[in-house]
Amino acid sequence: MEGKNLLSISDLRGLDIGLLILDAVNVKGQRWSSLLSGKMLALLFEKPSLRTRVSFEVAMRQLGGQCLYLSPAEVGLGERESVSDVARVLSRYVDVIAARTFSHHTVEVLAEYSSVPVINALSDLEHPCQALADLLTIYEKKGEMKGLNLAFVGDGNNVAHSLMLAASLVGMNFRIASPAGYSVREKVLNQAREYAGAIGAEITCTEEASQAVRGADVVYTDVWASMGQEAEAEGRRRVFAGYQVDRELLSLAKKGAIFMHPLPAHHGEEVAEGILDGPKSVVFEQAENRMHAQKALLAKMLGGS
Repeated sequence: MEGKNLLSISDLRGLDIGLLILDAVNVKGQRWSSLLSGKMLALLFEKPSLRTRVSFEVAMRQLGGQCLYLSPAEVGLGERESVSDVARVLSRYVDVIAARTFSHHTVEVLAEYSSVPVINALSDLEHPCQALADLLTIYEKKGEMKGLNLAFVGDGNNVAHSLMLAASLVGMNFRIASPAGYSVREKVLNQAREYAGAIGAEITCTEEASQAVRGADVVYTDVWASMGQEAEAEGRRRVFAGYQVDRELLSLAKKGAIFMHPLPAHHGEEVAEGILDGPKSVVFEQAENRMHAQKALLAKMLGGS
C-alpha cells in the first residue's frame, strides 16, 4: 500500500483489509511512537467534521508526524483555485492528503494531479475510512468477519457503499433494507456482488427492514439525510419512517448481535431513543476505532510499518 491512494475501499484487497485490521489491533495499545516522524498530513476539507478531523489529526500526532488542517474558507477548492492546482501545490509541501469533499470526482482529480497519496476522508460516493473502523470493531467484538451477517437499514449512501464493498471483500454477508428509490447505486452493487461471489458471500437488497435484520450478527444504520441534503430532510423523514432501528427491530437479530452507527445520530429518527446507550450498542467504540484504523492506514501508506 505504500505510496498508493485510497479513494475507494475497493482499492484494497480482502487480504489488505485483514492485515490493516490486525495492525490496528496491535497499534491500539500503543499511544505514542516516532514511526512517522518528519511526515506531514494535510486535511483538506470542504465540509466540517468531528470524528474525521480529530481522529486523523490525533492518529498522525500519535505516530510522531504532523498535521495541517485546511478549512473550506482557506482553500476554496474548485472555486478560488482549481482542484488540480491545489493538488500540485500541496504535493510539494506534505507527504499525504486526506480530503473530505462533497463530490467524489474532486478526490479523483486530487489523486490524478497529486504526487503524494490521497485518502478519501469522505465523498458523496464512499467513506472507506469509516468502513475500516467498522470492520475493526466487528472483528474485536466477534473475533472474525467471514460468514457473519451484516444488516444495514436505511439510505443506500456513501457509508453503505463502502461497508457493502468491504463486507464482500472479507466474506461477510451484507443485507441492506432501503425504501424504493433510495437503494445503493447499481454499479457499486454489481461490484460488491462480484467480490462476494468470489469468496462465497451473499448480498441481499430488500425494502423490508425486518427481512434484513432477522438473524443478523450486526445491525447498522445511518442518518436519513446526509450533509448537503438538508433541503430533502423533511421528505426523507416521511419516506424512511418505517426504517427506524428500535428495540422491536433489534429483537429480530441474533441474541449476541451488536448495533452500529457512524455518527452523528439523530435520536428518535433513524435510531430510537436509548438504543445508542443500550447493551447492544458499540457505537462509541466504533467512533474511537476511526483513530486506530487510520493509524494503521497512515503507517502503511507512508512506509512506517
